[in-house]
Amino acid sequence: MTITKSKTLNVDYFSYVKSFFNLMKPRVMSLVIFTCAVGLLIAPTKIEFTNIIFSLLAVALGSGAAGALNMWYESDLDSLMTRTCLRPIPTGKVTKNQALVFGILSSIISVAALYIFSNLTAATILAITILFYVFIYTIWLKRKTPQNIVIGGAAGALPPMIGWAIATDGISLEPFILFLIIFIWTPSHFWALSLYKTEDYKKASIPMLPITSGIKTTKLNIFAYSLILFPTTLLPYFFEFSGLFYLILAIIMSSYYLFISYRLLTEKNSILEKKLAAKLFGYSILYLFMIFVFILLDNVVVF
Repeated sequence: MTITKSKTLNVDYFSYVKSFFNLMKPRVMSLVIFTCAVGLLIAPTKIEFTNIIFSLLAVALGSGAAGALNMWYESDLDSLMTRTCLRPIPTGKVTKNQALVFGILSSIISVAALYIFSNLTAATILAITILFYVFIYTIWLKRKTPQNIVIGGAAGALPPMIGWAIATDGISLEPFILFLIIFIWTPSHFWALSLYKTEDYKKASIPMLPITSGIKTTKLNIFAYSLILFPTTLLPYFFEFSGLFYLILAIIMSSYYLFISYRLLTEKNSILEKKLAAKLFGYSILYLFMIFVFILLDNVVVF
């Protein structure tokens, strides 16, 4: 009996920890860590390995804190949407108060830790990222304007700047270009999601572009941002912090991104339209990841 009880307690404890981990939006957090790491590793100044690890852990915690506060504020919306109804708060695995306390404490600890293991510049940008995501995007913009993801996307684009600042204690053109790539990428990525999850956003009364302006306008905007994204991703080559290896692969990846966006724009069958939107959304994640992989390889490995 004692053994059985102990096993049950261990399982419950693991489930509890897992719920808090899920509260931190681990998929988003992994992309934040990676883009931050790229900014750090391509910077001209090299720092100790221990500082790199602890700094990235601090950034990961900060990203998770922003995710937790986002879920705290949007728990009412999450419970209405099929995409988010199984999150920790709607399922009762974590209470709203627990999420709030966890988010606030994690925010403070992450910024303080980044200051200790890195510098004031990096810690300040991390603090701005968290505050922007929570107050500007989540609380102010998301429920009020279809441009929520355009403006709010700035928060998700800042991690490469944090990484660069960790290494250099400053900001320059290179991390700003990385910021710009993510910033321009974000609208087409999320609008593709909103096209095949329109009913979810309607239920939650979130003014995403397909609801406020219609599907045709959304597809046109996706294509327009894809067009702008193409030359934006080539900037690392033209500003000479990536070489021919990056240029060729970025052109290939961006051409396919543009191709899917064009097919989506011209598709009139609603079923195929949703499939193409889902395909673009999935590819957009791979696309951003690979663009940053190519930048990293081109800077770290000599081709």
